[in-house]
Amino acid sequence: MKRRVVITGLGVIASNGIGKEAFWDALVNGRSGIGRITRFDASTYPSQIAGEVNGFDPTDYMSPKTAKRIDRFSQFGVAAVSMAVEDARLKIEEEDPDRIGVIVGSSVGGMPDAETQHTIFMEKGLRRVSPLLGTRLFPGSISNLIAIELGVHGFGATISSGCATGVDAIGYAFEAISMGKADLIITGAAETPLAPLTFGSLCLTGVMSTKNDTPIKVPCPFDKKRDGIVLGEGAGIVILEELEHALARERTIYAEVLGYGTTYDGYHITQPMPTGEHASKAIKLALKEADLRPEDIDYINAHGCGTPLSDQIETLAIKKVFGDHAYKLSVSSIEPMIGHPFGAAAAIEIIACALVLKNQILPPTINYEDPDPECDLDYIPNKAREGNVRVLISNSLSFGGKNSVLVLKQVN
Repeated sequence: MKRRVVITGLGVIASNGIGKEAFWDALVNGRSGIGRITRFDASTYPSQIAGEVNGFDPTDYMSPKTAKRIDRFSQFGVAAVSMAVEDARLKIEEEDPDRIGVIVGSSVGGMPDAETQHTIFMEKGLRRVSPLLGTRLFPGSISNLIAIELGVHGFGATISSGCATGVDAIGYAFEAISMGKADLIITGAAETPLAPLTFGSLCLTGVMSTKNDTPIKVPCPFDKKRDGIVLGEGAGIVILEELEHALARERTIYAEVLGYGTTYDGYHITQPMPTGEHASKAIKLALKEADLRPEDIDYINAHGCGTPLSDQIETLAIKKVFGDHAYKLSVSSIEPMIGHPFGAAAAIEIIACALVLKNQILPPTINYEDPDPECDLDYIPNKAREGNVRVLISNSLSFGGKNSVLVLKQVN
């Protein structure tokens, strides 16, 4: 019999709030963290806006020595872990370190740091390049660092699957605990893609919003005038643990993870499959593992990234699975408030979902003004509303056609 898995701790860094309280307050009040890019000169770029995290001091969460040795995406990850561990009131020294795992992901890893070091290399030569670059460049460095910081030795992995990274990491952790490979896993994702070359290369794909004069008005998922994503940065970490382990610790339980589904479109590197076939299949797989019917779902946290095609196909996939019930569902995207921090987006959205189940308030899809006939569901436009949510799903639809879905349930 599979073991039950619950969420007991949350740590979040987003452009609209650092820490779960600030983040949640921003969500329910529809506050955007999008603005003009200040991290570098983007004045010649087609897209010049992003969801930057401001006011972050890594030494609030780690020693100055550690902060200096690691790059920004790892700083975000370590800080979010610190928040989640504190939120879960987890005392590592009282646990069996062999039964605690780490599964944290990133899509671009330390690429922005590599850009900086490459400039130093070209201008000043190899001897001026940081000797730590080789250890902090790869996405896997973050899971390694967290395990070292906490002194844990259990089940571990690094996930890098584009925009779906966060959900895939949490889904993989869910399965590992379900199968008895760990009692508790620290999981999620961190991302800092706001660097000149990394950002510029994405501009060239044509998926970025170019509405630079009105940053707080974009992205606008499911709206007829949507024109693309707005990149962001951040981290989302959750503490997953086996139910009995959590009850023995007498900890607050935010949600139970019931199911995980994932598929590939196998179609195109940036465009989703037009039929939505495999995006809908990922939802069906997650529901099947959760032993639920479509009509059991009350709310969908949509991927809702704001590209013309992706939002249309996500809506189609939802209707394929839910039929008439799709029009009774509440659906929203938080990306207009946080931007699209690649792999971290999905993890941050799972934290939002856990808080939805705890607080019974549904965050809005802000910037929704002009309905699109192809996107005709209830997207909770512009203002949060009270909800009666027992079970929800969270969708993540990545570049390259990676579709991943988690099912979460309220725990009384």
